[in-house]
Amino acid sequence: MPPRSAPRKRARLVGCEHFVRHNPRSDRFETLGFHHLELLCGDAKTAAAHFCTALGLRPIALSSMMTGNLTYASHVVASGDVKLAFTAPYGDGAAAAAAHQREGLPHRAFKPEEARAAFAAHGMHVSAVGIHVSDAARAFDAAVEGGAFPLAEPFVDDKTGVCISEVRLYPDGDVRLRFVSGAHLSELPFLPGYRDLRDAEGVAAAGKYGIERVDHVVGNVKDLLSTVDYIVGFTGFHEFAEFTAADVGTVDSGLNSMVLASNNERVLLPINEPTSGGKRKSQILTYLEQHGGPGVQHIALKTNDVFATVAAMRAAHAACGGFELMDRPRESYYDNLVDRIGADALTPSQVAQCRELGILADRDDQGILLQIFTKPVGDRSTLFVEIIQRIGCTHDPATNKEIEQSPGCGGFGKGNFHELFRAIEEYETRAGINKL
Repeated sequence: MPPRSAPRKRARLVGCEHFVRHNPRSDRFETLGFHHLELLCGDAKTAAAHFCTALGLRPIALSSMMTGNLTYASHVVASGDVKLAFTAPYGDGAAAAAAHQREGLPHRAFKPEEARAAFAAHGMHVSAVGIHVSDAARAFDAAVEGGAFPLAEPFVDDKTGVCISEVRLYPDGDVRLRFVSGAHLSELPFLPGYRDLRDAEGVAAAGKYGIERVDHVVGNVKDLLSTVDYIVGFTGFHEFAEFTAADVGTVDSGLNSMVLASNNERVLLPINEPTSGGKRKSQILTYLEQHGGPGVQHIALKTNDVFATVAAMRAAHAACGGFELMDRPRESYYDNLVDRIGADALTPSQVAQCRELGILADRDDQGILLQIFTKPVGDRSTLFVEIIQRIGCTHDPATNKEIEQSPGCGGFGKGNFHELFRAIEEYETRAGINKL
């Protein structure tokens, strides 16, 4: 285990224009990428079915009474590399009946009374961010040695050799960072103890709307710098991007944000804090109030054809109750789009499709970002989903050889934040939770 080093503390943010990206390759453990996200909810079967309708996901794994789990139900749905587990505890009676069954649970650290309390506090929410690491036991030890709050010590499944461990992701929240490893992990539909729902060809994991992988997971916290110090201290992740209220806010919806990344930059964790001084509360403060503390604000899902994906999502919402997307930007947004991002960024046909589908476009010095956001996906004005496509960054500038697309290519939509925040402000005003 590497010796513990004190996390670098930042006195202030420097903002997007002055931030210089540098990858020191300082991870305390080897991180391969996102593995899954777990969402705690009141009815796992219904929530999973809603996401399948809305995002074209398909069932791949199950743990419930039907598989012998009398403590909680967990339905896992997927598309490409995206795996979302929807988990709900059974009631007191079922929990009492299952008290003797603790050793047989897929997730040994699950406590139904804590899950019910968390759901009461937050509503449906991301309870765990699962990342694939080379060694979950070693990652746990390194993280705790680096200052992480331990939640579940490493447990190795004797049948598959898969190891799972957990620490607290945000210092003053209850989201879990779940480490997962194992030589046979890729052979499982999800995690040990789940029934495989895939067909023989694995078609169930292909998805129907073209969603490929988790691009980034955004958290809202009360204090940005102390949270960054905590996460960097136990992961070794580096700063990938930085934004201040001057970079991204409207007059009323200020925030500060930093993006943390693993060595390979396949795990991107943007973190936001509210700012004050406007005529209304920051949208981040509204989230913290509605959610009941820090938590995951949104999940960004990457597709290779955002136009097809969004068209399918809009059709699903119109036909059978999928997710409602944020209101389309004003026409002036598209009238000025080419001047803002350059005539070489998108074809006239792509610009027309952006206008038709309400998709936002931006670019950085490396590539182009196309993005769209849903409205909150549950009852509370908290969790939502972002759909993105990144264009560019697929050729080595030195050799011009084709390479895998660089993570974060095209940025995070700095040029779109004003339009997004305006839509969020209007939504919150209509909902009566953030009035002038």
